Amino acid sequence: MIRRRDLLLTAAAASVAPMGARSQEVWPRKPLTVVVPFGAGGSADLVARIFGQKFQDKYGVPVVIENRGGAGGSIAAGLVARASNDGHTLLIGSVSTHAIQPSLLSKLPSDTEKDFAPISPVVEFPTLLIVGNELPVHNIPELISYLKREDGKVNYGSGGNGTSSHLCMVLFMRATGTSMTHVPFRATPDEMNALIGGHIGLAFDGMTTAWALAKGGSVRALGVTTAKRAANAPEIPAIGETVPGFEAVGWQGFFAPAGTPQSVLDTLADEVRRIFSLPDVAATLLSIGGSARPMRPEEFAQFVRNERGKWAEVIRGAGLQSQ
Repeated sequence: MIRRRDLLLTAAAASVAPMGARSQEVWPRKPLTVVVPFGAGGSADLVARIFGQKFQDKYGVPVVIENRGGAGGSIAAGLVARASNDGHTLLIGSVSTHAIQPSLLSKLPSDTEKDFAPISPVVEFPTLLIVGNELPVHNIPELISYLKREDGKVNYGSGGNGTSSHLCMVLFMRATGTSMTHVPFRATPDEMNALIGGHIGLAFDGMTTAWALAKGGSVRALGVTTAKRAANAPEIPAIGETVPGFEAVGWQGFFAPAGTPQSVLDTLADEVRRIFSLPDVAATLLSIGGSARPMRPEEFAQFVRNERGKWAEVIRGAGLQSQ
């Protein structure tokens, strides 16, 4: 009798355990929400929609893209940090939200290290160093020599204090031992008009905008900030070819709320790798000057830590106080 009861209990446990395990492993089980920290139409929005469509095609689960712009992306980041960690709410984070802002701003609605589980970077965008046609330089070595001769006399533009274009130039000056005068602008078109008009000598700007101007002859392109040359402009050298170790990329990647199951993070990372290696997706990224850069979650976590440390040092070197 006892033996029969034990056998029945064992059989019941065996039947229940797999069902429980399977129920916990069912993911996704409801629509995914991808929060984009910028408005519709930008590169982060494009990345989110590419992922959403391909993910939906495979799993048959709707993917909702929610654009939550404002405060440099910190509003969207705070929203995701407070979301359920069941793997159904994701953030498109960036170098701005997860590497620059933690040192630049003293008050943020979330802790970029403790409140998020990194999944994978998706894409990186090179920034282009461009000079006005009136500046008598045609390559990076000539530029460095010229800046050292004209110590502090050359003006450079940016999209504003603490922006990535500003910090890229601070990083460049620190790496080359040069000094220039910063002229911040409220909008990129104003900055580019000032460069074309000779009011500033040089600037860093996104590949999409700057490369079009350089190809049209309005400015000269001297180098890209990625470790390797950009695939859509292989004739432009990487700045690191002259200044060893120089690298400053604009990147975007997926983050989930802290505590999201590791199995979900790994599955999402696999999906990022699969989706952004598809030929049609790679072609779309190339058309906007980007390239895929998938990693495993643990690799991405270390990458973000390194980026945060690098930009913290640059911000301190620029004397930018936390706001």
